Amino acid sequence: MAQKINPLSNRLPLSADWQSKWFGGRQYRRYLIDDLKMRDFIKVKLATAGVRNVTIIRSRDKLTIEIVTSKPGLVIGRGGQGINDLKALLQRTFYPANIPTVRLDIVEDRLPELSATLVAQNIGSQIERRVAYRRACRQALEKTMARGAKGIKILVSGRLNGAEIARNEKFLEGSIPLSRFNMDIDFCVYHARTSYGVIGVKVWVNRGIRKEAEEA
Repeated sequence: MAQKINPLSNRLPLSADWQSKWFGGRQYRRYLIDDLKMRDFIKVKLATAGVRNVTIIRSRDKLTIEIVTSKPGLVIGRGGQGINDLKALLQRTFYPANIPTVRLDIVEDRLPELSATLVAQNIGSQIERRVAYRRACRQALEKTMARGAKGIKILVSGRLNGAEIARNEKFLEGSIPLSRFNMDIDFCVYHARTSYGVIGVKVWVNRGIRKEAEEA
């Protein structure tokens, strides 16, 4: 079971949450496409800001975008100029008629080492800068475990170090019990684009027993 389904979608009713929160009705198709485009647009614009998650919440005349980032200062900018520019750019690009009105909420991620998304982004960006993948993965293992994680698994696949034949290599420390629903497991896939092809980076982070499970 653990190898057949995304750990986040498998835990949606428990520890994970939806990235889009709205009821579309007949507008479902248009809303979905707009959400995907906006999410990709924001991640490209804030590629260096350590964006972990982009949640889109829609109401009748307002669209709220919640950005969780490990570097909120880069997003907000001096005197809030950065966030104002980004909001104006999103409004002008996707909804020039000002319906709905775009609103941005910036949330700081104080533990980026425990986020599978940020760990995968960090490893992938180092691989794109030609840092040895083994070194990048071992550093990520050490930092994540030092922050109190119960376990971390990293799987890198592709033409590693430019080899002729693609292969995969796994790095594991601690435990990753994917079949136990009382455990808070975070998961992410990142594609590092290099001159010799795409290197896939998969990261699982075990953050321990969920608080709801402990209370129960």
